[in-house]
Amino acid sequence: MRKVHRGPLLGLALALVLSAPAVAQGVLRIGMTASDIPLTTGQPDNGGEGMRFMGFTAYDALINWDLSSADKASELIPGLAASWKTDDADKTKWIFTLRPDVKFHDGSAFNADAVVWNLDKLLKTDSPQYDPRQSAQGRIRIPGVTGYKALDPMTVEITTKTPDATFPYQIAWIMMSSPANWEKLGKNWDAVAKAPSGTGPWKLTGFVPRERAELVPNKEYWDKNRVPKLDRLVLVPLPEANARVAALRSGQVDWIEAPAPDAVPSLKAAGLVIVTNLYPHNWTWHLSRAEGSPWNDIRVRKAANLAVDREGLKEFLGGLATPAQGFMTPGHPWFGKPTFKLGYDPAAAKKLLKEAGYGPDKPIKTKVLISASGSGQMQPLPMNEFLQQNLAEVGINVEFEVTEWNTLINIWRAGAKADSARGGTAMNYSYLIQDPFTAFIRHAQCNLAPPNGTNWGYYCDPEMDKLFDAVRTTFDPKEQLTVLQKVHEKFVDDALFLMVTHDVNPRAMSPKVKGFVQAQSWYQDLTPITMAK
Repeated sequence: MRKVHRGPLLGLALALVLSAPAVAQGVLRIGMTASDIPLTTGQPDNGGEGMRFMGFTAYDALINWDLSSADKASELIPGLAASWKTDDADKTKWIFTLRPDVKFHDGSAFNADAVVWNLDKLLKTDSPQYDPRQSAQGRIRIPGVTGYKALDPMTVEITTKTPDATFPYQIAWIMMSSPANWEKLGKNWDAVAKAPSGTGPWKLTGFVPRERAELVPNKEYWDKNRVPKLDRLVLVPLPEANARVAALRSGQVDWIEAPAPDAVPSLKAAGLVIVTNLYPHNWTWHLSRAEGSPWNDIRVRKAANLAVDREGLKEFLGGLATPAQGFMTPGHPWFGKPTFKLGYDPAAAKKLLKEAGYGPDKPIKTKVLISASGSGQMQPLPMNEFLQQNLAEVGINVEFEVTEWNTLINIWRAGAKADSARGGTAMNYSYLIQDPFTAFIRHAQCNLAPPNGTNWGYYCDPEMDKLFDAVRTTFDPKEQLTVLQKVHEKFVDDALFLMVTHDVNPRAMSPKVKGFVQAQSWYQDLTPITMAK
C-alpha cells in the first residue's frame, strides 16, 4: 500500500502545455520532467535537470564540461577559468587564472572579485548577498572549501581543508551570477529571479513559475563557437510522463525528456525521433544506516539486491535501461572486480533473510521514500512498484511515501534521521556518477553526514574513509584509478545500496530538431541546435 501526495498534476501539466505558443521558426520547446522551472538566480535546484536547463544555459562555472561528443565520456574543460593548478608548495591551494574580456549579460565585467562575491553568496552567511536557496544547492558541492581570495583582478586562490584531487569536479557545480545585476535590482534575489544575469550562452527573458521559461541567445558569448543558433528556447515543466507524450504528439512541444516507455513504439511509428546514449547514471535505493534500520544487516542488503529481477525490469521499460552489475555502469574503468555478484536469485535472498532472523512469519516491514517524477528518476512510480513486488516475494514488505522531486531532494539533504524522512529507511534516488566526489565520497564519508553533506544514510566506515583520503591525495591519474576500483569493490561487496539499473537517457523529439549531439553526460549542449522549417 502506498501513500501518494501528488495532486492533480496531470491536468495541470496539460493545461500548461496548451498555453505554449504556436510553432515558430527557430524556436525549440522542451518538456522537462521537473514540476517547476529550476531556480534561475545562478545555482539551480531540481538536481541534474536543473543544471542542464538553467545552469549551463544561462551560466558558466570556472570549469565547464565538454558536451560536444556522443562517442566518449564528457571531460572537464576550461570555463570562466582559462587554466587552474595547485600551488607547488601547498596542495590545498588551487590557483585559477580567469578568462579575460568576459561580460555578464548585463554588460558588467567578470573578474576575480565576482568569483569571491559568488562564493560568499553560498558560503558566508553574514555577507549581504548570501542566499539560503542558492546556498542549499551549492554549499554541499564544495564542502572542503575553507577560504578564497582574489590575488589580482584575474587570479583567484581557493583553499581546501586538505589536499583534494577531486576539487576541479566540485567547483564545476558552482555557477557565476552578476554582482552588478544584484546591486541594480535592489539587492533582492526575488527580483533577480525574474531578470537574472550570468555569462552563459543563453539569456533568460521570460519566467512564469511552474509554467514556462524563455531564453534567447547571448550574441556576445565569450565562446563564439557556442553562440546559440536558435531564435528562442522555451522550457515547460511537465512532471507526468503521459502529459509529456501528449504534448509532443500534439505539437505543443518539440522535445520531451524521459518519454513513457510504453509510448516509444508509437512515437517512432509517428515519425518522432528517440535519442539514447550511455551516461553516468545509476538508479538506486539509498539505504539508511541509522539505528533501527533493517539495512544495517549486510545479509538483508544482499538479499534485497538478489531479489530484484533487473532483466525483467529492463523488459518492462521497453529496453530503455542497462541492468546494474554494481554502483557504476558495467565496464566502467572504476568497476574493479567485486566478489558479490548482482543477479536475480530469490532462493538465495530468502536464505540470507532466514539467517538474519526473518521469514514468512516475520517479514521485514519498512518504508521507502520515492518521487513521482524528477531528474534522472526515469519512471519512478511503476519501477518502484515492480521492486515492491520483487521484494515482497522474498519477505521484504515495502510501503512507499511518494512526494514531489524537489521535496525529496530536501529530505535527502536533511538525512535519514530528520523528521522529514517520516520514518523511511531507504530513498529511491538516481545519482550522477561522473566524478569521484559525486559518485562515491559525498554518499559515504563519515563527516559528510547531514548537515555537513549528503551522506543521507549516515553510513560510516573508517576503512572506506581511508580509501577516500587516498583518492583525494593521489594526483596521479593511474594511481588514483587503482584506488577508485577498490572503492567500488567495497560499495558492491558490502551492498551499500540497492543497485538496480542505469538509464540510457531517452529523449523523444520532432524530426525538425537538427544538430543535437547527445553527450554522455547529465548535461547537454543546446547551442548547436536548429529547427528545420
